[in-house]
Amino acid sequence: MQCRSGCGACCTAPSITSPIPGMPNGKAAGEPCIQLLEDYRCAIFGDPARPIVCADFTAEEYICGNNREEAINILSHLEVATSPINTRSLKRKYQ
Repeated sequence: MQCRSGCGACCTAPSITSPIPGMPNGKAAGEPCIQLLEDYRCAIFGDPARPIVCADFTAEEYICGNNREEAINILSHLEVATSPINTRSLKRKYQ
């Protein structure tokens, strides 16, 4: 599948912990990347400064859905499902 024109969900929904030009600490989930242009294209696509996680992302129907809204929902769900759990909440009651 080719990236959908006017989408940019992968530049918005997931968190990115590696540095991005203009965002040295990465970005939080749901925060648009500073490199995301108004037409939802990446300003640094193909640039070696682009984070590896971005360069390695491949558009797939099961991730991107049928439109931007579906892609945001799927990627947001995956972000929550794969976020580290607060281990303090997992302490056993009886230690």
